[in-house]
Amino acid sequence: MAAGSSVQDGESFDVVVVGSGSAGAMAALRCADLGMKVLIVDKAHKFGGTSATSGGVMWIPDHRLEGDKGDSRESALEYLDSVIGVPVDRRRLEAFVDEAPRMLRFLRSTGVPVMAAAWPDYFPDRPGARADRSIIVPTFDGRRLGDGRYALMREQYNRFKLFGRYAMDLTETFALMMQSRGWRVVAGKMIGRYWADRSTRKVSHRDRRFTQGAALMGAMFQQLFMRDVELRLETKLERLQVDGAGSIAGVELSNFGRRYEVQARRGVVLAAGGFEWNQALRDRFYPVPGLTRHSSTPEDGNRGEALIAAEAIGASIEHTAQGWWIPTMTLPMKGASNFHEIHQAAFDVGRPWSVVVNRLGRRFVDEACGYDQFGQAMVQDQLTTDANCPCWLIFDAKFRRKFSAGGLMPTVHTPEHKVPSDWWDHYVFRADTIEELCARTHLPTDTVRQTIAAMNDYARSGIDPEFGRGMNPYDRMFGDPSSTPNPNLGPIDKPPFYAVPINNGDLGTKGGLRCDERARVLDGAGAPIAGLYAAGNNAATPFGDSYPGAGATIGPAMTFGFVAANDIAERAGNARIGSDHEDARGAACTVK
Repeated sequence: MAAGSSVQDGESFDVVVVGSGSAGAMAALRCADLGMKVLIVDKAHKFGGTSATSGGVMWIPDHRLEGDKGDSRESALEYLDSVIGVPVDRRRLEAFVDEAPRMLRFLRSTGVPVMAAAWPDYFPDRPGARADRSIIVPTFDGRRLGDGRYALMREQYNRFKLFGRYAMDLTETFALMMQSRGWRVVAGKMIGRYWADRSTRKVSHRDRRFTQGAALMGAMFQQLFMRDVELRLETKLERLQVDGAGSIAGVELSNFGRRYEVQARRGVVLAAGGFEWNQALRDRFYPVPGLTRHSSTPEDGNRGEALIAAEAIGASIEHTAQGWWIPTMTLPMKGASNFHEIHQAAFDVGRPWSVVVNRLGRRFVDEACGYDQFGQAMVQDQLTTDANCPCWLIFDAKFRRKFSAGGLMPTVHTPEHKVPSDWWDHYVFRADTIEELCARTHLPTDTVRQTIAAMNDYARSGIDPEFGRGMNPYDRMFGDPSSTPNPNLGPIDKPPFYAVPINNGDLGTKGGLRCDERARVLDGAGAPIAGLYAAGNNAATPFGDSYPGAGATIGPAMTFGFVAANDIAERAGNARIGSDHEDARGAACTVK
């Protein structure tokens, strides 16, 4: 059926949600609690979206989980105003700040537990910055989803698991990542706990402990299944159906090539992620496009089909020039010939005993800054010098012993003799001298030597006069306290020396469908397309070019999923939403 016609036959739901990540799950959960019949569709073989593979953090200002701790609407807006560098929709930005705490209260009311994490905002020196706006969900027992669903939720990457098998919560992750006191005991308990769980081992290799993003999505989907929300996997959005009045009437879907239509009586919520795996869209929007395979999101997952479908009926877009950047590196995938795996290097690039340089051998950023800032600096340096993307992480034997460099694990995990021979001089470079390392990587020797000499001076003084590395709370959170006087600086002086190419990867796209403060998708004239909503990376971020803190993707995603559901209910005649919006407890009611 072509756009401009209406859905006549087939199934009918109040709301169809496209995408099963945090945005879609929240929209569906809120709609279901308001008495609506909801269908979630996802083209993937597993549910949970990119959110399930993530750290699962939500950035929620003024949440007051443990009472009034001094945050406020005004403080949050002061901070956001200080970090956003492009024009944004003020009403939408304020809607996020106002609705995010209400969304969180609703989430808790459904039975999903949450807690605040001590995680500094990514611009800790800006006015209004705090260290308690990042919200996490504690470990979830995945088997509570039922053994028929337990293994069907998208699994986290190996980087979130010890030895690619044992699930790690954030406390365990940091203990192992920093090799802090007692880290071997932590690892031993994780391994022992896994193998002692004999009943689960009969069901799946997967650890029943769902942590980080898996904990968030597991807890949400337990609530969705309890509310009989229907989920269809391997089901792709092909087209949005529009009636004669220009309103959304339903969707055309496909499942293994079979096409069919579903009517959406109240609305369609697009929550299908961004377009980072669509090279044509990257080339269209990004000043430095990069490659799809440098993304750290699920391979070939977010291709922008929902954005394309919405554009086809006149939807507009904004903030598409940037992604949610994160440095990544590439290694062959173990046990699979001719496949590669992308590894995040978000915190590796800011560790002591290392430096990052462009292909001219020069630094271009505070390497320990927020990963999105790091990626923005790579893009700007590439536009300025044409000598970035990739850049190079250079480090010495002290770093190699203790820290990972993307997918190259420290020697306690992967000693030199266990590094596959085909990695050397192709994925990881090693030499006994800086001069030889530069020859292997084609970096200018004199400039690199000068850069390292300067870094060694900074390590001794504890002050980085160029970029201020290790001189703010966020940097220091991921430094090494044993390296003094600055935990992010250490002399690069113990051979052998190493280098790893670093690409500008991403966690998704910042730009997408232009929406108003009620999550309604807008057309080219700025008018809402009746019945069409978007949230998550399918929609443009309310933050423009900025990444204000840990969870700044999932926080707005869930908030505008919640907002979309409320607006759908209000337009369906649900008076309770308007009169009791502040409470947002989500008592069930009948939609007429």
